[in-house]
Amino acid sequence: MQRHVILVDPYSGAAEYAKAFRERGIEPVAVLSTPGPLDSYRRTWAPDGFLRTHFFDGDFGDLVATVKSYDPVAVVPGNESAVMLVDRLVAELMPGSGNVLELSEARRDKWPMARAVAEAGIPHLRQIATADPREVAAWITDSGLEGRPLVLKPRRSGGTDDVHKVAAGEDWRPYFDRLLGSVNRFDIRNDTVLVQEFAEGAEYIVDTYSVDGAFGVVSVSRYSKSAKNDRIGIYDALDYLSPQDPVARELAAYTRRVAEAVGVRNGSTHTEIVLTDEGPRLIEIAARLAGSCLQYSARLATGDSQIDRTVRHCLDGAFTPGYDILRPVRVVWLSSPRAGTLRNAEALRAAEGLETFHRLGTPYASGDPVPCTEDLFTSLGWVILGGRSQEAVDADTARVKEIEAQLIVEP
Repeated sequence: MQRHVILVDPYSGAAEYAKAFRERGIEPVAVLSTPGPLDSYRRTWAPDGFLRTHFFDGDFGDLVATVKSYDPVAVVPGNESAVMLVDRLVAELMPGSGNVLELSEARRDKWPMARAVAEAGIPHLRQIATADPREVAAWITDSGLEGRPLVLKPRRSGGTDDVHKVAAGEDWRPYFDRLLGSVNRFDIRNDTVLVQEFAEGAEYIVDTYSVDGAFGVVSVSRYSKSAKNDRIGIYDALDYLSPQDPVARELAAYTRRVAEAVGVRNGSTHTEIVLTDEGPRLIEIAARLAGSCLQYSARLATGDSQIDRTVRHCLDGAFTPGYDILRPVRVVWLSSPRAGTLRNAEALRAAEGLETFHRLGTPYASGDPVPCTEDLFTSLGWVILGGRSQEAVDADTARVKEIEAQLIVEP
């Protein structure tokens, strides 16, 4: 009898779940948490990769009946937008095999997340979420943050969507007014705005996979981002740390505490942390896999990935506590300095001849309109490098940036 897995919102890199399960004889079925594909992910939505696609129209009982009819081996979230719906489905159909249902919002909404972390006594950033600018002004004064840099962002978005840095002494109100009431990239209205103190320090990602409360580290990586005016979420590059690195150990321990605070017991998490002079500070934890190309790059660097661990857990009951580094690997993201028409996408093919080249990903062809890169959603794509030495990867990174500089985007 054919077995199935339910993949909820399997956009972008999460689409790779389908192939991984199919290789083990499990047919993937997609469920979208919205009546149609989210506009932000239309370029990465590939329905042909799934046996069927179902859409959630708000009738939870009907969705439960549909999912139950497949007798799935698992229900897996592919994106932030899937997290709370998956929590409900798993609690209904597979009780005891999911995460703590009562903390579902803390795994999706950055404000309950922040409160759960604070209540657990974990070092955290000072922040507030409100629709009232007067509350923000009072909070800034009471917190001693006057004249200090701040960050304003939506509570329920992702991919560095609409994340704004307010410089020290700059007026935060125009950014607050712009965000409040706007609709984010997940088609959710921003009824309040999250305001945080700015965390100064190197930025890291900790990716994990847990099984019945046992916490497994899949990878620890350091990433660099650049700013464009007030936008601070433009990804540049990512490198993987050895598990023996003291920083990796410190961040893994911190992430374990955060994951426990928000009720993670099973499945993937993708956690962003800034290592400040005072120690690690959480930016956010997402109860889903690392997206974009990060499953491929993790597998290249470590021989494993969150997708691989998901399949082993769901089909074999396996748990893997840690990881090793096989080779130096870097992800280099591509960006456009302006919105316009891309004239020479083929120029990127030159990267394929580099010694450490492994994969190029871009959704754009010559003649396509492209956005100005302001966040992960508006990236032009990425190049994955991995080789015999860090020096070889560094040299090819410089060459990738030279190739990127040759791209022509006409207004």
